Amino acid sequence: MSKAAELAALIGSQTALSNRNLIINGAMQVAQRGTQVTGSTGDGYKTVDRFNVSNSSLGTWTFDQDTNAPNGFSNSFKVTCTTADASPAASDKLLIMQRIEAQNLQLLGYGTSGAQSITLSFYVKSNKTGNASVNLLQHDNSNKLVGFQYSISSANTWERKIITFPADTSGVINNDNGYGFQLEWFLNSGSNFTGGSHRSTWTAFDNTDRNVSNLGIGGAVSDYFQITGVQLELGEQDTAFEHRSFGDEYQRCLRYYYRTPAPNGGLAANEPFPCVGNMDGSTTGAYMLQFPIPMRAAPSAIEQSGTASDYSIRVTSDANGTSVPTASGFTAESALINLVSSGAGFTSGDACFMRAESTDAFLAFSAEL
Repeated sequence: MSKAAELAALIGSQTALSNRNLIINGAMQVAQRGTQVTGSTGDGYKTVDRFNVSNSSLGTWTFDQDTNAPNGFSNSFKVTCTTADASPAASDKLLIMQRIEAQNLQLLGYGTSGAQSITLSFYVKSNKTGNASVNLLQHDNSNKLVGFQYSISSANTWERKIITFPADTSGVINNDNGYGFQLEWFLNSGSNFTGGSHRSTWTAFDNTDRNVSNLGIGGAVSDYFQITGVQLELGEQDTAFEHRSFGDEYQRCLRYYYRTPAPNGGLAANEPFPCVGNMDGSTTGAYMLQFPIPMRAAPSAIEQSGTASDYSIRVTSDANGTSVPTASGFTAESALINLVSSGAGFTSGDACFMRAESTDAFLAFSAEL
């Protein structure tokens, strides 16, 4: 489609020229957790923000925010097999997914006669060729499922794929901060996920329908799968990828995960964390950490790295921690941080701040879906 035709289609359909993409971090720009994870055998967010991995006993993997990408992109999310699973057990599976907040899907009008179709586009590259499966699950309706096949035609070549998912006039997506959609790309699985059929209309959840076209990534060491340029937009017409600034995408990611300092640029050793407080007694620093933007929900725990000596309390001198920081009083806007030190000469009520004594020190909070 030419740019002029694309613009005419957008204007004619009254679709916004900006804020079209329901996916966050679709260009894989933001990776607060780091740019590489090796030796991975389990679930979780591995590198790029908002893209989760579900791995149930299927091989060992390296995950990268990779700099190999199609023209117009700087990054991709790369999954590489380091220990193969040539014959997955029935319940084994490996997939990449993003969950989309329900209140961000209200424009689709699901559960009404005016429900709208949506179109997914993405770039994919792999050493494997053949058919693969991509699905949407509708969480608020017992994971009601729709899924399609796409094909990788040429090995080691970036290809763009386009899939339109139908509207659902009977399934209401709740207007809340839970997740409404789970968009998932299956990479490999056992027979529990392959025995059904692709679903071109919204139907009841059935695991056997989720990976009917099994690409089989991980059947051999060095199998890989890369993805970027992920866009999910209103209507049946795909449009060019909506490039957002790094700052804009980063702000969107902070609603779900916040790490300070970020591994790709932030505090160096001997620099302060972005929180101030006062001494609660002679050895404990008590701090209020305000999140940069309100998170989706109150986090339930703090993540940190390093050892006690990687953190210190600073008043007029430094005192290293006797343990890593702890947190309490979580809200969507802030958390209370405590650091206990072996300091001497501090007085209760003294103003203080917390300092990183090495680049291993960080604090992180999650409100992921």
